[in-house]
Amino acid sequence: MLDETAANASTAEIMDGIGKAARAASRPLATLGGERRRAALLAMAEAIRAASDTILKANARDVAAARESDMGAAMVDRLALDADRIEGIATGIDAIADLPDPVGSVIASWDRPNGLKIERVRTPLGVIGVIYESRPNVTADAGALCVKAGNAVILRGGSDSVHSSRAIHACLVEGLKTAGLPGEAIQLVPTTDRAAVGEMLAGLDGNIDVIVPRGGRNLVARVRNDARVPVFAHLEGLCHVYVDASADLDMAKAVVVNAKMRRTSVCGAAETLLVDHRAAGTHLGPLIEALGEAGCEVRGSAAVVDLFADVAPAVAADWSTEYGDAIISVALVEGVEGAIAHIERYSSHHTEAVLAEDATVVERFFDEVDSAILLHNASTQFADGGEFGMGAEIGIATGKMHARGPVGVEQLTSFKYRVRGSGQTRP
Repeated sequence: MLDETAANASTAEIMDGIGKAARAASRPLATLGGERRRAALLAMAEAIRAASDTILKANARDVAAARESDMGAAMVDRLALDADRIEGIATGIDAIADLPDPVGSVIASWDRPNGLKIERVRTPLGVIGVIYESRPNVTADAGALCVKAGNAVILRGGSDSVHSSRAIHACLVEGLKTAGLPGEAIQLVPTTDRAAVGEMLAGLDGNIDVIVPRGGRNLVARVRNDARVPVFAHLEGLCHVYVDASADLDMAKAVVVNAKMRRTSVCGAAETLLVDHRAAGTHLGPLIEALGEAGCEVRGSAAVVDLFADVAPAVAADWSTEYGDAIISVALVEGVEGAIAHIERYSSHHTEAVLAEDATVVERFFDEVDSAILLHNASTQFADGGEFGMGAEIGIATGKMHARGPVGVEQLTSFKYRVRGSGQTRP
């Protein structure tokens, strides 16, 4: 429910107040020290555990509304919470609390011949706006990560999860206040009016420093096209797996099936399999068979269909489609050079894997493929901040400025230089 003031205000007025409050909260959050922020995070986790029944009741309202609107089963599953998932949310916040404090850490230091001592140190970004859909756990993950990095955050969740997000947000604010930090450091936009997103993208009069979208292609595309502040995001996860002729076949089958089928909807799921033409007679058939046995539809290039007539022909659009489903496109390529050329043409520069025992092939793949995450002999589904040991992630970025790959605590900081002298003047 909106409070009386918000109910009588326009969306622009509401968002203006939120932006100013976030900016005011960002300074004490950054300066009161890592132990205070850690205490707040631990208190948030305990508040979530204590409010489990309240959160479940709120979530039941969201799930019921989703089913009434004929939301798909997969989306309902992403929205739904149970006691184990709530404990997982709390445990995730505990893990973030125990990460090393990034604020003030020295990234690099050096001495100049004139006696100046220079340090590059991490600082918070300031105020981060997070716009996301459906998953209520993002409320907790994003709020906790931003606070750990010393940032205030403005959360705008999807209307599908509004009641769940409000219940979780109340616990986050309780944790902040328990540790003596301003509750405005984590704010949840109190209206489902889409105009609120436009206000955030405009930067709230300079009060938002970075926007992070979490959701489908339409949301991310709008944010990237309309935002007047920097954006950490990826538009698509067009991920590739290249199987070289030197790859161990059993290992390749296990990795390819996992990369595609572990969870087909995640951004790190493989969408295209590229096989060295020299392995057409040894690897291609067993890989196609393993995918089929796992329930995956295979769409092949002309060369693949010529060898396996029961494979559906791929069309041009398949090579640039993020399926998000149990479908994969397969092509034969001229070795690692052909794989690199295909990836350069079609990839969204998210995550690519090379399966090979030939070290020269691996190094060429690592040197020449320009994606945020590259893996050797491992599933693309490891493209995740938690799997990287970062505690959690607020998203994955494929841009080349500042954050790239999983956006965790360190990526939610900037830096400044501290220069110590003893009276030096410049000639």
